[in-house]
Amino acid sequence: MTPRITVLGAGSWGTALALLIARNGVPTLMWSHRPEHAAQMAAERRNARYLPNASFPDTLAVTSDLTHAVALAGDAVLVAVPSHAFRDTLQMCAPHLQAEAGLMWATKGLDRSNGCLLHETAQEILGPQRALAVLSGPTFAAEVVAELPSAITVGATSEDFGAKIVSWLHNTYFRAYTTDDIVGAQLGGACKNVLAIAAGISDGLGFGANARAALITRGLAEMMRLSLTLGARSETLMGLAGVGDLVLTATDNQSRNRRCGLGIGKGKSREEIHAEIGQEIEGILAAKLIHELAGRKGVDMPITAQTYRVLYEGLAPEEAVRNLLLREPKPEWGC
Repeated sequence: MTPRITVLGAGSWGTALALLIARNGVPTLMWSHRPEHAAQMAAERRNARYLPNASFPDTLAVTSDLTHAVALAGDAVLVAVPSHAFRDTLQMCAPHLQAEAGLMWATKGLDRSNGCLLHETAQEILGPQRALAVLSGPTFAAEVVAELPSAITVGATSEDFGAKIVSWLHNTYFRAYTTDDIVGAQLGGACKNVLAIAAGISDGLGFGANARAALITRGLAEMMRLSLTLGARSETLMGLAGVGDLVLTATDNQSRNRRCGLGIGKGKSREEIHAEIGQEIEGILAAKLIHELAGRKGVDMPITAQTYRVLYEGLAPEEAVRNLLLREPKPEWGC
């Protein structure tokens, strides 16, 4: 089998996307950075650690050889690694990526090294002519693999590349929409993880549905302020990559970020929370990077700021809530 798509990352979301594409009849190769994990998946034809009930179709192969995986990708490479590994992964890929192959990613966050958006990192490493796209939206891996109805936004630098990605993803249970607002699609996916931690903290403290709804709504206002400042469009943030992903991540306990917040609200330590969840919690790093980005751009993001203080400065969650409630009263819009 000659793969058309290579998926880099064999966690739950990378595996779900690889399965989705392969089930659609597109020859797909999935890379894991751990040779023993790749060998186990190849032998068992499933990802026993993350999605044990989903068997691999014949159109999905597995490898731990990054050079081999990238060089074979005829149409595109899909990066599904945590945001802290995004830059290093692209630097390893760059010498082996075919000239006509596009790059897409399902990573939600900012570049750890400098706080920039991931498309800026990709352009820096791969050059300005490479077709790029981000996949973002309200999608839990287990539900996609179970073929439950789902929808996603594809933010692409090229209309043709966006259309190709839709053809690889779209089927009777998975709907893909396109946008050229790659900035908005990325910021929605990054900010919502921080706000999901905040909503989880509120629920962990027992503050109820009123508080959760207020946090989500005012969190959306923060997300839009930052995104519009950086050139995004409001309709992107009101769509799947913004409010859709925020509602999903802030309200459902399949969300690792929400569960992290719940643990904090209940007084658990960071170590206990990581041990219970057992996977990357993207909102922790995103809280720091988005807080710093907002500061550089002069954007007021009070919920993000208080979440940052809880995560990095040891502020008590109850004090963070008081700080938010005691802010000067203002009109709802424009503030």
